[in-house]
Amino acid sequence: MAEKIQLEVVTPDRLVLSDSVDIVMAMGSLGEFGILANHVPFLSPLTAGELRFRKDGKLDYLAVTGGFAEVSQNKVTILAEAAERARDIDVDRAKRAKERAEKRLAQARTESINYARAEAALRRALLRLKVGEKER
Repeated sequence: MAEKIQLEVVTPDRLVLSDSVDIVMAMGSLGEFGILANHVPFLSPLTAGELRFRKDGKLDYLAVTGGFAEVSQNKVTILAEAAERARDIDVDRAKRAKERAEKRLAQARTESINYARAEAALRRALLRLKVGEKER
């Protein structure tokens, strides 16, 4: 039986996940990285992206929008701005958010709308759709 590593995903609002897993894969600022049991300690900023973990042969997904990953003493702690498990994502709601963000981006070309904010909303909606559709 392979050794496990503890994974905790925490946002300012709540503990999203706490489980013993086989591997964790996340998007760091320098690219994707993977963490197995007994990994060397490190700290990495996270970019918005898909966080994957495998437990007992089953792959699971979370949408994570920035934050940090800390690896220490056989534990991965993800401190995220926001995180949502694939099974908890309402895909229809994410599609509506994508459509709203696209509309706002189109309006930003002619109206006084915060383009960066609309673009960030679109990126979040696309990430939620990508991760949420993995559960279907």
